Amino acid sequence: MHTPAPEPSPSVLAALAEIKRGADELLVESEFVAKLIQSERAGTPLRIKLGLDPTAPDLHLGHTVVLSKLRQFQRLGHQVIFLIGDFTAMIGDPTGRNATRPPLSPEDIAANADTYFRQASLVLDPDRTEVRFNSEWSEPLGARGLIALAAQSTVARMLERDDFTKRYRAGTPISIHEFLYPLMQGYDSVALRSDLEIGGTDQKFNLLMGRELQRQAGQPSQCILTMPLLEGTDGVEKMSKSKGNVIGITESADEIFGKLMSISDTLMWRYFLLLSERSLPEIEALQADVAAGRNPRDIKVALGQELVTRFHSKAAAQQALERFEARFKQGEIPADLPTQSIGSGPLGIAAVLKQSGLVPSNAEAFRNIEQGGVRVDGARVDDRALSLPSGCYVVQVGKRRFARVQID
Repeated sequence: MHTPAPEPSPSVLAALAEIKRGADELLVESEFVAKLIQSERAGTPLRIKLGLDPTAPDLHLGHTVVLSKLRQFQRLGHQVIFLIGDFTAMIGDPTGRNATRPPLSPEDIAANADTYFRQASLVLDPDRTEVRFNSEWSEPLGARGLIALAAQSTVARMLERDDFTKRYRAGTPISIHEFLYPLMQGYDSVALRSDLEIGGTDQKFNLLMGRELQRQAGQPSQCILTMPLLEGTDGVEKMSKSKGNVIGITESADEIFGKLMSISDTLMWRYFLLLSERSLPEIEALQADVAAGRNPRDIKVALGQELVTRFHSKAAAQQALERFEARFKQGEIPADLPTQSIGSGPLGIAAVLKQSGLVPSNAEAFRNIEQGGVRVDGARVDDRALSLPSGCYVVQVGKRRFARVQID
């Protein structure tokens, strides 16, 4: 006789609603509901895994989309695992790549990994986070273990992955070691016996590989939760340092606040959904306020205050607002300036003006400086030899020409 599945309690349904907020997909939802029910009845937390490869020294708001979801699981009482992929970083994640990713050196990986958890702790509760490095179980595999792992999948299965298929059809080289990446990420789930793995939508293939390898290992298969990729300040491309559209979580309060104020009114709501800790009814109430005529800029200020408070402090958020008002509102500088990346610092002021499109030539830049018509972050520039270091700046020529520039 078929035994009907147990009905989820109101607390399980409430938890499920919070977990699905902002998510792209939960697979397989019925399996995860069963895991939640079993967890509640047994009083044992689920093991929730998130893996990040330390491919860059700093985290940005795009990373915090998945980190914030991990924090939700902490509040729900589950065990979260922050996995630093120090081993898989040596392979290089081929996701979304149209060419083989250059491998990082062990020194680069170690330096980046050193900052990852410290920065992630700005979102997570560090006392309730299990931190692991996948070199713990990946290095002991050795050649024999790696061959056995590779035997658990096929080339045909790997070519189901969209980016591999595109490269294969285009005749773009695919290195053999790139096929190992999904296998190693999937093996992490076996080693950690995870119940659910979180990742961006671009990670779906790798997350499903974890389900497959767990099944072959005789374990219950993990469920997967995919989160959307956050657009950067340009509102078009995925947030990425290489695109010059990032908001780093260790940037100054002024930089974070100013960049958030530069995003479009439309993109603001996506940031609220994926980054804010406000409830959905609260966000819907704010949207109703704007529909009724409230200035969207006021709502954007609230978002900026919330995120600066999270990564700095409430006092820093208030000071950032006051400085922003002094520099932008009183100076009549547009609050919706897009950010454009113009190169690496230090960069001479004439080059900054020319590359940002504010002047057609260095000669025109120098003429405006001599006439007192150039300002950087509201301060008049008198020195033709001024160089700007890495950072984000609002540059002004005359009374009505402005540009927000990012110097890497």
